[in-house]
This record gives sequence, C-alpha cells and structure tokens, in this order.
Amino acid sequence: MKIDWDRRTCARRGHVTYAPDETLLRERLHAETALGTAWRCLRCGDFALGDPYGSGPAARAPLVPRGKVLRDLFILRFLAVERAVRGVFIVLVAVAVWKFSNSRGAVRRLFDEYLDVFRPVFRHFHYDLDHSPVVGTLQKTFGYRHSTLTLVAVLLLAYALVELVEAVGLWYAKRWAEYLTVVATAAFLPLEVYELTEHISWLKIATLVLNILAVVYIALAKRLFGLRGGRGAFEEERQSASLLEVQESAGARSDPQA
Repeated sequence: MKIDWDRRTCARRGHVTYAPDETLLRERLHAETALGTAWRCLRCGDFALGDPYGSGPAARAPLVPRGKVLRDLFILRFLAVERAVRGVFIVLVAVAVWKFSNSRGAVRRLFDEYLDVFRPVFRHFHYDLDHSPVVGTLQKTFGYRHSTLTLVAVLLLAYALVELVEAVGLWYAKRWAEYLTVVATAAFLPLEVYELTEHISWLKIATLVLNILAVVYIALAKRLFGLRGGRGAFEEERQSASLLEVQESAGARSDPQA
C-alpha cells in the first residue's frame, strides 16, 4: 500500500498555506468558495479554508518538505529515536560500570552468594554454571583494576554522547548529523562483524543489518560525499519537491511584473 506522506502529515500537523505576491501564481493558489476564501496547501496541494498562514514573494515561501523528502525525514527520525534509545542505554551501562568499579568487593561477594544458590537449580536442568561463558566473563571483570573500569566507563559515556548528538541532529535533519552518522556507524561495522565471529545472536545480526542499511540509505538518499550529484543536487531536489512543484502543478510561474 502506497503511503501518501503529504496528506498524512497535513492530517497530523495541519495545512501550510501561503499567499504569493506574484499575480498569476496568487490566482492559481487562491479560490473563493461558498464557505469563504481557500488557499492551496504547499504540502499536499489541497485547498484549505481560511486566511493564508503567510504571504510575500514566492522566493520567500516556506520550504515545506513533501513527497520523497518528507518520507526521508520520517526515516531519519526513526533512526534518531533508535540512536537516542541506544545512547540512553549506554549511559546506564557506563554508570553501572563506574559504580561497580567503586565496589567490586561487595559486588563479587554478592555474585558468589547468588551463584552458590542458583548452581543446584541450573544443575537440575543440566546446565553447568561453572563453565558458562557468561559467568566466566563476569568473573573476569572482577579482576580488572579500578583505573581500567573507570576508563571503560568514560569511553562508554563518550560513545553515548556521540549517539545522542546523532539523534538530535537526525531529528532536525541536519546535514552534519548525516555525515556524523554515516562515518561513526561505518567505523563500528568491523567490530560488529568481529563480534559475530565470536558469538552469533539474532540481536547482533539485526543490529548489523540495520546499521549497514542506515549507512547505505543516508549516503545515497542524502547524496553525501558527492554521491548522486552531491549537495547541489540534494538542494535542487528539495526545492523541486516544495514550492516549485506546487507552481508546476498549478500551471503557473512567477509573474515578474507583479
């Protein structure tokens, strides 16, 4: 089913109308009805009753995302939410590591006590906790120095900060955030592949696939690094998908004599 991104957005946020000074274009975007004056929406193209939300030269009309540009914005905001959730989770992990580094002895004693309690239960289900990779990894962390764990916490916080900055930038469709997302995500792809060679899980596979798709999609759709014409072609696409497209659909061009 094809999604009408323009009308979907107008249904949620309302129409965006504009009264241009140019006579011919103004006539095309304006209509008198039995219910009153109506203006054509710059996003969906439908006529909306009431006074326009803005007026002035056509060149100063608001740049309203529509069509493919609007769909791209929706995908960017989905990625922004995913980055924000991941960033918050990493912050929580960093805090946990930092607290653990300051009380390793107490945590280790508590861990050993619970391990003694659960060992017979897991043995009943033919699972040896003493040879569990997860338990072994946790036991190794108890031998790490305080400075090492503190460094890990700091690095995790730095990584979380990058994720949160990406989230904010992607939500507002900032071009620098798109570059940052592509570079940072691509830099961690080899590490994710290496983790799969150590232990395969559906979560790791899904994360790797999502990150690869994000890198490819953003780089191509946003024409980064000179791809598909670069920034110039990207800005031209944005312009043609906004007011100019409305002008063409209305069958008029700006009137230079107005």
